[in-house]
Amino acid sequence: MGIPVDFRLGDLVDQDELQSVCRYAEQVPYAGIQAIEARHDPLVQLTVACTATSQIRLTSAVTVAFARNPMSTAIAAADLATLSRGRFVLGLGSQIRSHIEHRFGMPWSRPTHRMEEFVDAVRAIWACWETGDTLDFRGQFYRHTLMNSTFRRDMPFGPPKILVAAVGPAMTRVAGRVGDGLLVHPFTTRRYLSEVLLPRVFEARRASARADESYEISGGILIATGSSDEAFEASVQALRRQIAFHGSTPAYRPVLALHGWDALGEELHRLSKTDDCRRWDVMTSLIDDEVTTTIGVVAPEHELAGALRERVDGVWNRIALYPSAPVSATSMANVATAMREST
Repeated sequence: MGIPVDFRLGDLVDQDELQSVCRYAEQVPYAGIQAIEARHDPLVQLTVACTATSQIRLTSAVTVAFARNPMSTAIAAADLATLSRGRFVLGLGSQIRSHIEHRFGMPWSRPTHRMEEFVDAVRAIWACWETGDTLDFRGQFYRHTLMNSTFRRDMPFGPPKILVAAVGPAMTRVAGRVGDGLLVHPFTTRRYLSEVLLPRVFEARRASARADESYEISGGILIATGSSDEAFEASVQALRRQIAFHGSTPAYRPVLALHGWDALGEELHRLSKTDDCRRWDVMTSLIDDEVTTTIGVVAPEHELAGALRERVDGVWNRIALYPSAPVSATSMANVATAMREST
């Protein structure tokens, strides 16, 4: 069975360029488009994507939940579901504490409980619109108790699916209980997904009220590739740097720990806090071949589709590619074609 590959939008804000890229993604055999929350708002980018496409799925992967509130998120997601005629999927992530408190200026506490309540609140708001019932959501973190006729609305294509991003076991259980799927962070190995995340997500799913509904395992894959020896080596080096960056964050430490690389994670974190201007070069040098090829998929362009299939078959249902260095659009399209046509 083939693996759907989503096209990942980058730093695009020019409307004409963004529309052109989205049209290209739909014409090429991509299964969908993903927008991430980094320098730009993914919901804004996907609004443009709604007008430029008519067939493929549009996913926010992710929208930072704790930078928002359930009402504003429910409204924006419902708008995108309508604009896309039912093609929008809401991907939610928690982000880490420092970003929520110091970049977004929002409260942080008990992230797994907060995320579960956030998703329940969004669905309660949608249910209020669909049924006409009184809105009466009273949680520990969120309260939504007002919805008069001025603000009620139709959802002609129904509520969007919700995917929940998780790295640690606790948030993974939340994704299993309340999500329609798990969004797997690119800093994930096949072994970590198979041995740590999937058992917990499906255990939680079986015990939930949504046990009989379909469930998706979707995520990004870090890749290093190139059409020449020079391009390939540069891409591998860039991937090492990416891994060093993610590996320095304590939230991703469980991935390293499973493989016996606890000391590496501790050293990366220590170095990231120093004032040495060369610290990222030093951190990159600590990422050896084993770490690089375990976390990322490393292969020349003509071998990349096969290497990806070996990594994701039987585990991921859907992927997006995260190249560590620029790769031609044609090469990526050929990989997407090969992945969708694989058996």
